[in-house]
Amino acid sequence: MALISAINPLLTAGWQTGGHEWRMEKDAGWRLKDYEARGGYKALRKIINDKLTQDDVIGEVKKSALRGRGGAGFPTGLKWGFMPKAAPVKYIVCNTDEGEPGTFKDRDLLRYDPHSVIEGMIIAGYAVGAALGYNYIHGEIYEIYQRFEEALDEARAAGYLGGNILGSGFNFDLFAHQGWGAYICGEESALLESIEGKKGQPRFKPPFPANVGLYGKPTTINNTESFAAIPFIFNIGGENYLNLGKPNNGGTKLYSVSGHVNRPGNYEVPMGTPFATLLEMAGGMRGGRKLKAVIPGGSSAPVLPAEIMMDCTMDYDSLAKAGSMLGSGAVIVMDETVCMVKALERLSYFYFEESCGQCTPCREGTGWLYRIVHRIEHGQGRADDLELLNSLTENIMGRTICALGDAAALPVRSFTKHFKSEFEYHIEHKKCLVPPDVQYEGSKIYVRPSAC
Repeated sequence: MALISAINPLLTAGWQTGGHEWRMEKDAGWRLKDYEARGGYKALRKIINDKLTQDDVIGEVKKSALRGRGGAGFPTGLKWGFMPKAAPVKYIVCNTDEGEPGTFKDRDLLRYDPHSVIEGMIIAGYAVGAALGYNYIHGEIYEIYQRFEEALDEARAAGYLGGNILGSGFNFDLFAHQGWGAYICGEESALLESIEGKKGQPRFKPPFPANVGLYGKPTTINNTESFAAIPFIFNIGGENYLNLGKPNNGGTKLYSVSGHVNRPGNYEVPMGTPFATLLEMAGGMRGGRKLKAVIPGGSSAPVLPAEIMMDCTMDYDSLAKAGSMLGSGAVIVMDETVCMVKALERLSYFYFEESCGQCTPCREGTGWLYRIVHRIEHGQGRADDLELLNSLTENIMGRTICALGDAAALPVRSFTKHFKSEFEYHIEHKKCLVPPDVQYEGSKIYVRPSAC
């Protein structure tokens, strides 16, 4: 996309993911020579040549108001500042376990611009005094893992990784770690357990990773996109990066737009961009149909009906005010042909299958949620099912070690709140409220059955 390179020249110039133009060429602008040609590793050189202190680096990140791009939106600079300075061993970990349905931005960053992530992690290591880092990569994108390994080899050969980086006396090395496709390993402490060779299950907190993380040592964990933004921040300055977005929502954000749009793909726009503008960039609604609903931040974010979503801007505060969240920035667009009961059934099944089973409310509750929605969808709904669903969500949310229980409950609460009439129609009439879709092509008529 032209807009990507126009905002952030460190992202690979010329690559485009809108409109299904996916590709994995061996040399598609991702090599070290390409990255250096567009200013790559300039930020690292500046930090080292200017002899910036750890506090200087962390302070600049704080100025940028960069918030974690993985979903939680926690201020990145503040997180880096939590690391104890006196600890002799510390780690930097990148979370590329991109398992949230609808999210596909991080794999494209590693596919087309891996060195931006590497440089960002090196700078993070410098800022917190860590000498070793790991990038945990989702197990089902093995070709991305291989590419990142190639990029690491290039960076080591050029002297950007290893001992005495650029003659500064600073040591930092970085390794890729392949996950196994478990959604729960996107939770930071489960990810650490997996790197250590254990079953990927969340840890109790506190202690938090900044104090007791990987192998029991202080650890800073950030999302792939967060690290990729770091070099750009130092090239233009933290305050300038902040001004690209809006207060408390600095910089730009990659949005993975999927669903019923003409050009699904990844789009980088300034934080605070109206949703209507993002929808237009994605080519508008497919087939000229009407917008019905949007999940704005990945499958765990509450769904919003069209009339609310069209008034939102794409940032943390606006979407929170509207009753949802920015999350990972996965924008799932649904048109008027979607049955919301069927959509929720599919989401509920996902969380039921992906629960690690450690916490009883989640292990049992996700199964109950799925089975109730399943029976509503298949004409066996009962009059008290909606009340029962809400009661179950209340007994799941906030009662688990990690946020997967909340992630399963939030869609149920929002779907049944905003589209209650569809669920009631299913229960009362034992069939779908969404009518069949009729399409005409010349003299031929195509009828798509009701969504259910």
